[in-house]
Amino acid sequence: MLVHILLSLFLFTTSASATETNTSAGHAIPFPTHEHFNVKESVSEAIKLHPQEEFNDESRNKGKLKLLHRDKLPFSHFTDFRRRFGSRMRRDGHRVAALIRRTRSGEYEVEEFGSEVVSGMDQGSGEYFVRIGVGSPPKNQYMVIDSGSDIVWVQCQPCNQCYHQSDPVFDPSLSASFAGVPCSSTLCDQVDNSGCNSGRCKYEVMYGDGSYTKGTMALETITFGRTVVPNVAIGCGHSNRGMFTGAAGLLGIGGGSMSLVGQLSGQTGGAFSYCLVSRGTESSGSLEFGRGVLPVGAAWVPLLRNPRAPSFYYIGLSGLGVGGTQLPISEDVFRLTELGDGGVVMDTGTAVTRLPTVAYAALRDAFMTQTASLPRAPSVSIFDTCYDLNGFVTVRVPTVSFFLMGGPILTLPARNFLIPVDERGTFCFAFAPSPTGLSIIGNIQQEGIQISFDGSNGFVGFGPNIC
Repeated sequence: MLVHILLSLFLFTTSASATETNTSAGHAIPFPTHEHFNVKESVSEAIKLHPQEEFNDESRNKGKLKLLHRDKLPFSHFTDFRRRFGSRMRRDGHRVAALIRRTRSGEYEVEEFGSEVVSGMDQGSGEYFVRIGVGSPPKNQYMVIDSGSDIVWVQCQPCNQCYHQSDPVFDPSLSASFAGVPCSSTLCDQVDNSGCNSGRCKYEVMYGDGSYTKGTMALETITFGRTVVPNVAIGCGHSNRGMFTGAAGLLGIGGGSMSLVGQLSGQTGGAFSYCLVSRGTESSGSLEFGRGVLPVGAAWVPLLRNPRAPSFYYIGLSGLGVGGTQLPISEDVFRLTELGDGGVVMDTGTAVTRLPTVAYAALRDAFMTQTASLPRAPSVSIFDTCYDLNGFVTVRVPTVSFFLMGGPILTLPARNFLIPVDERGTFCFAFAPSPTGLSIIGNIQQEGIQISFDGSNGFVGFGPNIC
């Protein structure tokens, strides 16, 4: 039986004051209410790049995959900060629209192992990337990770239509472990939009920004660092289109049976953990699989299931707080209904957290009230609350908290909600209203926090480690 250790997470650049707040479950949890936010350092980190020529395979330990943000990849398209920011917001809009469509329509023993994580952005382009080996002998490929997708696929030869990727396109004829999946296979029945061509199981995946992949299903060996996993069902894409930022394909880690997590559930219990590294730092994040990676001391909350969108990881949210005070927002605003509407999704592919309009307005107004002394700036992109911090070294700002189902409070550091949008010191409050009742906790708010999923027991954990 899980012992639920209720705690709050907090990171702060210099100093923060603390207070004690009682949650609805009656637990007294100390957490910082305000923070001295380092403006100069944040701008400097945002505008500089730390491109990595390649993953250092020797640095991978046995149980961890390296995660990298798209901006740190050697094939990242934009070196100019404004263009990177603009591209990110456009991708984010496509991603959110796609998630909303999918929730409305209903579509869409291995040892502990893992990989470092790199950022790739949105469905159809990816925010975070891993490097894995495909085939026998393994051919290393950059793959987008996506917590909202249920398929693993790579571009394959012969390529009828392929976008540009940084590595050679995978050639199944050179792999001793590649095996096509026949139409009669039960595996083919599990594939959405499956079909049959010359006895082989066909697949097709369409993404919200117009990107797609089409091809045949196969069983193949995947290598994660030193861990070799045979017979993974993958899509071998012969016709692909999209802005996948040099990646060879996509590694789906959603909640469905065809995702990598689903396929390995018998060996790993649906357990995995990731850390999305903070923007602008030289370190990388991580992605790990297996029950052995679940941390002791995390704040565990129930995972909720939406039959209309089984790929997505829903959590219970009871409220929001600013500066240590919970806001007067009804829990019903965040409730997942019996019809599958509303709810709160954790998503690696969405950058900016979206909240129902009534919740967003309450959060924004409370934050503005407590930052009334800071000079305002005009709206930028999707952000309507921005500040001109040019010339400031540090500013004192309130922290933002998520009040989670069951009692835990997740308190965010300022860098997870106050982000630079240009080189001169304009910062914006990184939340936005949702066009529907769906809430999405994006990767900016998840950065630097260890997040773990215990699929077999139905829990998601926050902390206790930072990254």
